[in-house]
Amino acid sequence: MELEQIERIVEIRNENISNVFGEFDKNIKKLEKEYDVKIVNRGEGIKVVGEKIPCLKAANVLLALNHIAEKGEVIGDQNVEYFMQSAEEEFSQVEKIYDDAICLTVNGRPVKPKTLGQKKYIDLIRENTIVFGIGPAGTGKTYLAMAMAITAFKNNEVNRIILTRPAIEAGEKLGFLPGDLQQKVDPYLRPLYDALYEIMGAEKFMQNMEKGLIEVAPLAYMRGRTLDNAFIVLDEAQNTTPEQMKMFLTRIGYGSKAVITGDLTQIDLAEGKKSGLIDAAKILSGVEDIGMITLTNRDVVRHPLVQKIINAYEKYENKRRK
Repeated sequence: MELEQIERIVEIRNENISNVFGEFDKNIKKLEKEYDVKIVNRGEGIKVVGEKIPCLKAANVLLALNHIAEKGEVIGDQNVEYFMQSAEEEFSQVEKIYDDAICLTVNGRPVKPKTLGQKKYIDLIRENTIVFGIGPAGTGKTYLAMAMAITAFKNNEVNRIILTRPAIEAGEKLGFLPGDLQQKVDPYLRPLYDALYEIMGAEKFMQNMEKGLIEVAPLAYMRGRTLDNAFIVLDEAQNTTPEQMKMFLTRIGYGSKAVITGDLTQIDLAEGKKSGLIDAAKILSGVEDIGMITLTNRDVVRHPLVQKIINAYEKYENKRRK
């Protein structure tokens, strides 16, 4: 029995057509393949034809893409993939997601959340003293935390930025690496430097670092300190021990904020050692002024293949556990 075909018209201004359709109509081809619909530009509107539910879904994606095109966003594969997987909640809140510019990079590009999960993460950081952002690679956990730290610093909400991560040895002993201690640990901190350079600019970063207003250091350097009026980002927190995590959390002083990020699928601790991030998420759940969010594969904003890789690993791990 052949299902009834319906038609929907989506109004898109001429100046947004090329952005919504993508280069060589690649976005439209992706929608047609995903929903088994036909999408045609009739001049007076974009016509979507297909079975009822797929047709309505494809039309919703087009409406969402048109909305972000109206905001001046350049539509990429990530936007299309995200909206194809979205539920009604994301469609209803698309305006909130793309209207929230955190800051500008040194090149003038606005840093914004790109998914509802990322938007919730940003809101939690604004509302709480401590936030745990847990999720797979590519979900923007560290980058958005850095953007929030730099914004708070520029707005004089904090006096300094402190960025830290555990220096876990992955295959090589620190003692065998060349250079002094700082040179030995710098490779572990490189992702933090990269984000700072992109958002703040290398010259401004170096000036603030020389003044002691920005500190990038291994987690071990935090012991015995009290961190007042600072925005602190602990990255790769899945590689902390419970003792290290407790030590870090008890460093936080007055006027400070802390964001702890980690990916529970990439724990590099020695076999048998517990992750401080897993412990903290259980112990501190429900504590006032501590926010927690788990970002998912749908929040991945890197190349679409990254999402497929994460999904494949998840399926493999789930089968192995059975």
